[in-house]
Amino acid sequence: MKSGLVLVVLVLIVLLLVAGLTGVGVYNSMVTKEQVVDQAWAQVQNVYQRRADLIPNLVATVSGAANFEKSTLTEITAARASVGQVKLDPNAAPTDPTKLAEFQKAQEQLSGALSRLLVVVERYPDLKATTNFRDLQAQLEGTENRITVERGRFNDAVMLYNTAVKTFPNVLLAGLFGFQPKPYFAAQPGADKPPPVQFDFGGKAAPAK
Repeated sequence: MKSGLVLVVLVLIVLLLVAGLTGVGVYNSMVTKEQVVDQAWAQVQNVYQRRADLIPNLVATVSGAANFEKSTLTEITAARASVGQVKLDPNAAPTDPTKLAEFQKAQEQLSGALSRLLVVVERYPDLKATTNFRDLQAQLEGTENRITVERGRFNDAVMLYNTAVKTFPNVLLAGLFGFQPKPYFAAQPGADKPPPVQFDFGGKAAPAK
């Protein structure tokens, strides 16, 4: 009788140890995947900030052109200010889809304003030919490309993390450990390509970054 009880206790201990080790493994795996998501998010923030930092110089450069459309400058300045009003943790990916959607909308409005400004610049060949503008254009082109790349990497990291959170047996422990699914950047028409910022400088290709 006693030996049977001892055997039951030993089996229970082994099961608890297995469950504990499984729980630790699941927790560590989800922590690792969440850190990858947060790192990808930080890179997204960095490239968006890089673009925002370039815009004041761009505005200052084009505003010096005679009769440049002031409404276009006002639009891009206001769009940049709107981006700054969306406050998200730069080191931790958002878990609220509404917040990420708000952030994405503000960034897309800035992208649209920037594209319209660059279209207007086409009417000012002397401005396009200046070294300062050409340098800014090349930096913006490179930044737009990086934004596309980093958003893609972020979505890939979120996919792996969300899969880990939602699949068995992780799903049994994810909520207990505080791991929640994270939202993706939503695809937009033409999102696979950066906004066009390529110009023809006297028949020569714009400098690449």
